[in-house]
Amino acid sequence: MIELRDLTKQFGDFTAVDHLDLKIETGEFFGLLGPNGAGKTTTISMMSTVLLPTAGEILIDGHRLDRKATAQKRKLSVITQEYSMRQDMNMEEVMEYQGRLYRMPLKVIREKTSELLEFAGLAEYRRRTVRHLSGGMKRKLMICRALMIEPEILLLDEPTAGMDALSRRQMWNLLRKVNDRNMTIVLTTHYIEEAQALCSRVALINRGKLQKLDSPAALIDELGPFAVDETADDQLSTSYFHRRDEAIEYLSRAGERASLRATTLEDVFVVVAGRKIG
Repeated sequence: MIELRDLTKQFGDFTAVDHLDLKIETGEFFGLLGPNGAGKTTTISMMSTVLLPTAGEILIDGHRLDRKATAQKRKLSVITQEYSMRQDMNMEEVMEYQGRLYRMPLKVIREKTSELLEFAGLAEYRRRTVRHLSGGMKRKLMICRALMIEPEILLLDEPTAGMDALSRRQMWNLLRKVNDRNMTIVLTTHYIEEAQALCSRVALINRGKLQKLDSPAALIDELGPFAVDETADDQLSTSYFHRRDEAIEYLSRAGERASLRATTLEDVFVVVAGRKIG
């Protein structure tokens, strides 16, 4: 279990994360959802000990996490938005380099490399250099590299940023397979459909504060799963309903520029925080 207790991070007079309290269960696929600047990346950076909290603490299985907590840090593996791999290395070399950093025996490194590249659907490209990989393949390789040390927790900061729709869906399938191994995954994203498709629970964060915490389905159901959009005087307004027949009745009385659709997590966030995710 991961616990964030009163977690706060300030940069001068600016508070990026504001007294955040969260519990993330072992094996959970958990999402931190919010617009750019909401505090998602700062939270992940504190969870990975890249940044130190101004106040509060992070616990892993009841033990405080800090830069000296070697046993706790070894349970974590982090994948950032940036491609942090040498361009002249091929996949096998990237994996071997990671294994050697953690003093793994060469035989184990090679066995794990074969297993993980096969797992991610990359085995046939094992000798292709990083500079010749697509963006999606680089992201998959970064996940394989992170899994080399068999972490218990995977921290993902915007893992599909900049990927095309097909590559993003392929990444979702890979992350589901990783989570099926009972690995705890903490994902930051501003892609609504990504959080809705992958996460068992999401925390909606705005300006560093926790706004809502629940499963995507529960948050949508609380607001109302049916939405009617109306446009008048170039202004869009949305009404939410818990029953489809209520939404249809309202739609029948609305103007021509009205439409019925399913409510999304972005709707929840707009109502709660007053602004869009992206």
